[in-house]
Amino acid sequence: MAPLHSPRRARIAFSDSAAKQLGSITSEAELHALDRALVVVPVDPDVGEALPGDTAGPLLRQYTDDLGRVRLLYWVTALRTVVVAYIEV
Repeated sequence: MAPLHSPRRARIAFSDSAAKQLGSITSEAELHALDRALVVVPVDPDVGEALPGDTAGPLLRQYTDDLGRVRLLYWVTALRTVVVAYIEV
């Protein structure tokens, strides 16, 4: 039997440094490009490529949207919250 609705999106949270970066974006075009990237990642948190690292911390992932020139570094918690650590627009 097919599910009645699509899978739930992950929630998004921002680290303190990413929140500061978000606050400094003033261009409407940059905000639109960032918004597009922030829609893609919660739908499929595994969309970004895993960055090499050790197992002591969370597994960082990198998502790059070449169309809007946006780069996000993030990790996904056990409860499927996407924590954005770095924003580059």
